Amino acid sequence: MKREYSGKISLTKNSRGIYCIDTTIGCKSGMENNAGGCYGDCYAAKSAKLYGYDFGKTVLRCFENRRHQTKIINQINRIIGMDFIRIGCSGDPSEAWEHTIEVLKVLSKADKEIVIITKHWTNLTDKQLEFLRTINVCINTSVSALDNPNLLENSLIQYNRIKPFCRSVLRIVSADFNEENEQGIVFSEIQRRLFRNEDTLDTVLRVGRNNPLVTSGTINIKRVNFLGKKQLASKFNKKTFLGKCAGCREMCGVTIKNESYTYPNKRFLPKQLRFNF
Repeated sequence: MKREYSGKISLTKNSRGIYCIDTTIGCKSGMENNAGGCYGDCYAAKSAKLYGYDFGKTVLRCFENRRHQTKIINQINRIIGMDFIRIGCSGDPSEAWEHTIEVLKVLSKADKEIVIITKHWTNLTDKQLEFLRTINVCINTSVSALDNPNLLENSLIQYNRIKPFCRSVLRIVSADFNEENEQGIVFSEIQRRLFRNEDTLDTVLRVGRNNPLVTSGTINIKRVNFLGKKQLASKFNKKTFLGKCAGCREMCGVTIKNESYTYPNKRFLPKQLRFNF
């Protein structure tokens, strides 16, 4: 029998030095699309399997009471050397946007920017977007050439749609596609189009040797140094950063200037959105 995650919200620090506070844990939507999670090698799904948790069930994480809220805010304010916290490490907040908004109302009291990583399994409502205008938040829309076409199209629409309301970044899970492989050629062209968008981040695809993308010859892989250990990855750009997050220039997009967005409670004039796909 699989273990179930706790519904108590908590602040954790991962191996790359990022502080995470997930509003949901587990990913029903992602696991329904692929038994191994996104791209057949979701690191969070593999970790859950290792420790016996049911990653295919999404659990909402909540504050127990006001005392618990104050404790978390104080923990966040004591963080040194990192100007933001992240939501979406071991679950996708888009599975429960209204719940996530309620948690954000509390977290916005802390002196840190909030980064949300999502695949937009469900879309933010207009009212929810208006709330995001009032807080310091950066949304990373996670995409890949490997995504289902309908999911990818919706993600790109949402990435552009939210620009006037908060900092918006396209977080591309890239791969070194084999252009001598028929499917690899198709994915490679989609990937090139994705990188033509503004405000993009490059995230390396880490996979196992038995991943179907590897065995079919769709992607090229090699051993890379990741946090002091050798690991298989499909690295599109040789310069893409793989170390501790404190040494990253982009900081999950918080250092990227988004011209469609200023800062909370300030007037802005959104420019025409560009949609490249």
